[in-house]
Amino acid sequence: MSETLVDTKSIDASKRTWMIASGCAGAVGGIAVAVPFVSTFQPSERAKAAGAAVEVDIAGIKPGEKITVEWRGKPVWILRRTPEQIAALPKLDAQLADPKSERKRGEMTPEYALNEGRSIKPEFFVAVGICTHLGCSPSDKLSAGPQASVPDDWQGGFLCPCHGSTFDLAGRVFKNKPAPDNLEVPPHMYLSDSKLLIGEDKKA
Repeated sequence: MSETLVDTKSIDASKRTWMIASGCAGAVGGIAVAVPFVSTFQPSERAKAAGAAVEVDIAGIKPGEKITVEWRGKPVWILRRTPEQIAALPKLDAQLADPKSERKRGEMTPEYALNEGRSIKPEFFVAVGICTHLGCSPSDKLSAGPQASVPDDWQGGFLCPCHGSTFDLAGRVFKNKPAPDNLEVPPHMYLSDSKLLIGEDKKA
């Protein structure tokens, strides 16, 4: 009986020693893991730069062409509209859900873009290329005329392939579509005739 008790105490002592050692090792390991984990909360240089304004050279964009740049991790479209495309915009008002961009005024559309073309300069349209429905990226359907997935009287614009929302060449959503709002126009201003700054609009 006494031998059994001695063995049990020995086992308990061994367990206790093992648990203390394991606990210490775990604590040290936890601290070692926590240091790099906590450091991930510190913004990287790339993350800091992601919020900065982006300067874009627009001199090489030809009428009818669109380029995409990144700002704050979002795709921003810069479309140079042709005179014909600009002239067609007012004709679409009756087909649009929010032709005057009155919904979320100042949030989705800055005051200086509250016009038919939703732009500072009529030929250049600047928008965040993310559908306001579920965040998909719409596809280009810039040319006018009958084509897949758009009406036969299509005047040019954008089609969201996810759920079929359509937008005109000013990013205005058509009626009876899933997207609730027009495409977002980001803050922007012109530094010169050939330089556009996206992310700031102090001079606009």
